Amino acid sequence: MSNVPYKIYLPEESAPRYLHNIRAKMKDNIEPLLHPGTLKPCTKEDLEAVFCKKSAEQELNTKDEYIEIPEDLIGFYRMYRPSPLVRAYCLEKMLDTPAEIYYKFEGNNTSGSHKLNSAAAQVHYAKEQGITSLATETGAGQWGTALSMACAYYGIELDVYMVKISAEQKPYRKMVMETYGANVIPSPSNMTEAGKKILAETPDSCGSLGCAISEAIESSMKKDNCRYVLGSVLDHVLIHQSIIGLEAKMACDMYDIKPDIIIGCAGGGSNLGGLISPFMADKLDGKNNIRFIAAEPASCPTFTRGRYAYDFGDTARTTPLIKMYTLGSGFMPSPNHAGGLRYHGMNPVLSKFYHDGHMDAVSIVQSEAFKAAVTFARCEGILPAPESSHAIKCALDEALKCKETGEKKTILFGLSGTGYFDMMAYGNYNSGQMTDYIPTDEELEKGFATLPKV
Repeated sequence: MSNVPYKIYLPEESAPRYLHNIRAKMKDNIEPLLHPGTLKPCTKEDLEAVFCKKSAEQELNTKDEYIEIPEDLIGFYRMYRPSPLVRAYCLEKMLDTPAEIYYKFEGNNTSGSHKLNSAAAQVHYAKEQGITSLATETGAGQWGTALSMACAYYGIELDVYMVKISAEQKPYRKMVMETYGANVIPSPSNMTEAGKKILAETPDSCGSLGCAISEAIESSMKKDNCRYVLGSVLDHVLIHQSIIGLEAKMACDMYDIKPDIIIGCAGGGSNLGGLISPFMADKLDGKNNIRFIAAEPASCPTFTRGRYAYDFGDTARTTPLIKMYTLGSGFMPSPNHAGGLRYHGMNPVLSKFYHDGHMDAVSIVQSEAFKAAVTFARCEGILPAPESSHAIKCALDEALKCKETGEKKTILFGLSGTGYFDMMAYGNYNSGQMTDYIPTDEELEKGFATLPKV
């Protein structure tokens, strides 16, 4: 038996007091965000019209590798952080693999996911600025739940536009958000011009994150002393989520664990980007040769079948243009169960890493993701979120390759959240009713046709 314990917890006093900004380490930086009206690089003032001032400042920060965590925010984090790095001994035994498997578990809070890390930071900055109301979107519901928790703690009003199919599949998510005081609106709705337009064109629309983002931004712009906040895609969110990777790296260093492969599920990029941030910094400095893998759904294959281009972040085409891997803002993902991964675009930093060959990507059909989830749950005792299950499937595949070759690789993946609100999905899988969907080339071309000419 290894001397590594099942769960590695950092002492509270050793928890990170600074966040990591990977952009400060990039030799070739990402392309700038472009103003949708002028097509010129966005200024801090442009972003402050939508986001909180501190978020806008962090979004454009390419110089500071480490950003201090405010003392009040550290106090909030201590309610549920540090989170454990877990050695998956039981999974290793079940697979009979020579690989060592670790996972960083982010589901040990009521939101059930990593989303609370950025929610708490953004709401803290809003409170500091004197903002009294926030608006956001949510797909699977983890982000909406996390933001509801943070807004309740800091005493700020919140409107959540929840993708309609997710609201229908996960009614208890909506109830939790409302318990924390949020106003939850299934999207598309008749409460915004963006929603009305989508419903006029597609009355039975199941919604998408792009639709919900459009509604949330429009809502925030019309409300007094209100700002829009988001849980993924943009770089200030990756900065907040870097606490995942910082803790994971510190835990690895405690026991001289040297990952060969790091895997994260990929929707907008917040979980994956946060996990790999400090490890990627070392790779860029030539200090490791880790293989980073993004695990995405085959139904929304942004990396593996998307294009690297400027695109809007929302369906109504109101956001800044982002240079990223995208399926086109007009692409409508299928209503699969991994709601947090149903987004047409990808974080620009991760897109750049993938484009430059620093990172790989795989696409996984949802039935295979759920098969991996059940395997994991039965031997590790945690019911994973459908999103996280994509990373689990990839980790299982890599561990089984080690079994075939006899190599003893060290695999680290992000268990970004739990699946206890996803019982309808698990029920469909268990009963054999789950179907897989892979978009055709023609369907992807329709999405690409919506790409702006920049």
